[in-house]
Amino acid sequence: MDITFIITLFNIGFFCSFISGMIGIGGSVINYPMLLYIPPLVGTMALTAHEVSGISAIQVFFATLGGVWAYRKSGFLQKRLIMYMGSSILIGSIIGSYLSHLMSEKGMNFIYGILALIAVILMLVSKKGREDIEGEELTFNKWLASSLAFTIGGLAGVLGAGGAFILVPIMLVILKIPTRITIASSLAITLISSIGATIGKIATGQVLFLPALVLTIASLLASSLGAKIGQKVNTKILQWLLALLILATAIKIWKGLI
Repeated sequence: MDITFIITLFNIGFFCSFISGMIGIGGSVINYPMLLYIPPLVGTMALTAHEVSGISAIQVFFATLGGVWAYRKSGFLQKRLIMYMGSSILIGSIIGSYLSHLMSEKGMNFIYGILALIAVILMLVSKKGREDIEGEELTFNKWLASSLAFTIGGLAGVLGAGGAFILVPIMLVILKIPTRITIASSLAITLISSIGATIGKIATGQVLFLPALVLTIASLLASSLGAKIGQKVNTKILQWLLALLILATAIKIWKGLI
């Protein structure tokens, strides 16, 4: 790795991790296409989709770890929700990440495009996230939450993603989880998912450890900072920021597939 490649990776990792901590995503929704397209644009080493997915799995783990740490005393981490969805998404992500080495790069990009498109639609139909009510007991459909988490884990695991970019809108729109609980708890669920994705990617030799280390350092510096700022930002702004980021990356990926 030359110095330009290292600096490029660090900048990508820092930006993606800051955003992930602020709006409750693992960062892969923007990390995946940026790692694919930006290094060649600045004249450095190009990464394959498999290499990007392997690097992303480790980056997402540390990005969400920092975010969860920042939210640990916020009261928005719901243990019951995290237990049901986390256990299911872990199994799904291990399966998806392990089988991903059998897929082509175009196939992996196609899965990303589908997930991003679904996420955009869900965010656009969500006119308003349900606000948190002090003292309200959180209720949700446990079987539906677990089933959705397993499916998301399987598909996102292919990309080395934690799945938060599709998990967040599903929690908001389908499960009707309040916005700030969604943002905080999705980080914890994504952290669990990234563990499964990392296991599968390492087992199939898709991880470049030096680039992963650079992104990890950037994640540790940026994710907790983003989470702290996210707790002070209006929830409507957070939702629209997430929708715009997903839309931009979905358009970029689909242009490459056409």
